[in-house]
Amino acid sequence: MGMADVSGKKPVLRTAVAEGKITLGRDTVDLILSGDVKKGDPLAAAEIAAILAVKKTPELIPHCHQIAVEDVSCEFKVGSDEVYAKLRVAATAKTGVEMEALVGVAAALATVWDMVKYLEKDADGQYPNTMISGIRVKEKAKRL
Repeated sequence: MGMADVSGKKPVLRTAVAEGKITLGRDTVDLILSGDVKKGDPLAAAEIAAILAVKKTPELIPHCHQIAVEDVSCEFKVGSDEVYAKLRVAATAKTGVEMEALVGVAAALATVWDMVKYLEKDADGQYPNTMISGIRVKEKAKRL
């Protein structure tokens, strides 16, 4: 067992794109769009969280190799009752960057939740409609 042995592989450019969404109340989305969330701009904070999470992925996922990440780009789209996050990670490495992309998207969406949770709670302090879903690797590539 243990980590996969990549010592015999040559470094090549590897990219991965991951995506997901958080479902929110329409009033919450309106406040995100108007810039009136108490803690600040959830999308700006989510981008920073995604970048940090990508860099920390080997500390969180036991079998991940440490990779010198060369690029992380985030894209957010706001719908009527959701925020979509899409993250692209690139590195010249011996192994792929899919896990980094997945962890980055998850951190971005959790950060949005954290920043708007006061708006999403019901009278009992629960989150009956708030949901993170659809986190997946949309594409990965290896350029030889």
